Order: sequence, then C-alpha cells, then structure tokens
Amino acid sequence: MCTHDTAPTLFVEAGGVTFAYRRIAVQKDAPAGGSDGPVALAPAAAAAPPLVLLQHLRGSMDYWDPAVVDGLAAGREVVEFDNAGVGLSSGETPSTFAGLADHAADLIRALDLGVVDVLGFSIGGHTAQELVLRHPELVRRLIIAGSKPRGGESEGTAPDVIDVAGRHEVSTLDDFLYLFFSPSAAGQVAGRDFWARRHQRTVDVDAPTSRQTFEAQRDAILDWATPRPAGERDLESITAPTLVVNGSRDIMAPTVNSWVMSQRIPDAQLVIYPDAGHGAIFQYPRTFVAHAVEFLDRHRPALGSAAAGEPLAPTAASASASSAASAAPASTPTEESR
Repeated sequence: MCTHDTAPTLFVEAGGVTFAYRRIAVQKDAPAGGSDGPVALAPAAAAAPPLVLLQHLRGSMDYWDPAVVDGLAAGREVVEFDNAGVGLSSGETPSTFAGLADHAADLIRALDLGVVDVLGFSIGGHTAQELVLRHPELVRRLIIAGSKPRGGESEGTAPDVIDVAGRHEVSTLDDFLYLFFSPSAAGQVAGRDFWARRHQRTVDVDAPTSRQTFEAQRDAILDWATPRPAGERDLESITAPTLVVNGSRDIMAPTVNSWVMSQRIPDAQLVIYPDAGHGAIFQYPRTFVAHAVEFLDRHRPALGSAAAGEPLAPTAASASASSAASAAPASTPTEESR
C-alpha cells in the first residue's frame, strides 16, 4: 500500500520544467518506500485510468486531504504533482490557467499516463477546464470542485479572500477555516479535522509555495475573471463527462457558478454539499469519494461481469443536476471527518 502520507516524491523533466510528483495506489509486492515507476496495481485498480489531481491556490501536494486521496486511490492510481514553480517543482509559475494546463499536459505525457481522469479543485478546476479544452485527447472524465467558469459570477465572493490567502508566508489554520469551511460549529470542527489529517505526512514533505507562485496565480485569477469572445461556448465545447461539486456557501468561487457549469457543460452532473464552503470535498471526504468513485467507474466494467461501456446502477451522483443537488448527504461534517 502506497498512501498519500507514504508515497515517495519523484521527479520528471518535461517542457523545460522538473516536476515533483507522487504516485499513489494499491500495490502488489511493492518494496518498502514505494516505487519510482508505474505502480503495480490490484486488478480492479488496473482497469481504471489514472486520476490526476490539480491543486488550489498556493497549494502543493501536501495540501491534499489524505482521506480524499487514499479513498480515491483504493480503486485507481492517483497522481499528485506540483505544477511549474510550485513547491518542489522548478521553473516559474505561469500567470494564466492556459499555461498551467499546458504544463499539466506535459507532465501527463512525460509519465506516459495515456488518457486520464482529472480532479481539479479551486483554481485547479480552472486549470482542468483549460486542460480539457486545449488537450481533449488526454482527458476521459472530469471532476470540477469549488471552481467557476471563465468570466463567472463574482457576487458572493468575500472581498478579502485574496488578501487572506496571501497574508502569511505559509497559510495558517485560521486562513483555511475562513476560506474553505462553513462558519458553523460543525464546519469549523470539520476544518480542524482536515488540518490534522493534512499534517499527518512528516517525512519527505513538500516545500512552501513562493511569492512568485502566489502572485502569478493571483494574476491568473484576475485574467480568468474576464470573459473572452468564446464565452459560454467554452463550456459547451467540453465533451468529457463532468461531475461538478461544491459547498452550499463558497466565498471564493460562489456556488452559483457550479450550477452554471452543470447547465452548460453538455454531459454534466451537480452535487452540492450542505453547510459547506469552498473546501466541501475536505469537509465531506467520505461522501465525496463515494460520489467521485461512482462517477468515474460508471462506464468502467466490473471485472468478470458488466460489458464494456455498460453503465453502473445510478446513485445520487448520477442523477440530473437538479436532483443531485437535492440529494446532498444528510450526515454532518463532524460525522464525515471521523
């Protein structure tokens, strides 16, 4: 078993950048310390495409929630990486999401991952949209969490989010509790539980993000706020099946943007988590993993049973956008984090 907390940090050169990355999956007969190449997967996991993770503002590999990563890695290989200039990766961080998407494509090709599934969280969701538009041949299925479309709705964004995100050299617990989690008592408890999980990795840790990275990502966010002539046709051009998820009160990428994306991406579904903020996938990790796995596996045959392309039985995540929103889990954030 190679988990988020134990996977070794590896490096690969592509497009003039040395990328730091980690490969996480169920392994068979793996030596202690992990592998520096493609991992040996259990049969069920080997049938799934790799899942590539695209991270949030100022986030490095260490900022992923182990409960989410390990839950997803139980059925597929998960690839975390630092984009150009972020954490342990070399180079400078681009100031556009198109540039970040092109770097992600370079990494996918350098690792010979083939066609992948993609989870983009926060500005990683912006990057994911550019990736599937600029390199559609690389993406099979797409999960967009806590994100917004280019030129999306800004009403409902807290006016101080960028200031809070950049006010400390290393983001603090208070920063995360404010930006990512519901202000309710349950939401704050869930945020503290996430923070404890996020710090479980104590060996071979990632480097803090630089000021250059923050400023470039801030500029990319400002650029993303400006519509371009293609406008809504960007979303309408996404052909990959897409799962859109968010919390009911996102102060960084207002929740209405998730509804808009679910309506305009041709094959999209929507899940909204109650009493949750921008980091809803970290507030409801087990429920999110269940939704994500059902979505990713729907057209992947169960070994020895379903025929290729045969859909799996529907769950809340396979409902229409409107019904999926109403089917949000009833469990509380504190129950989720136990």
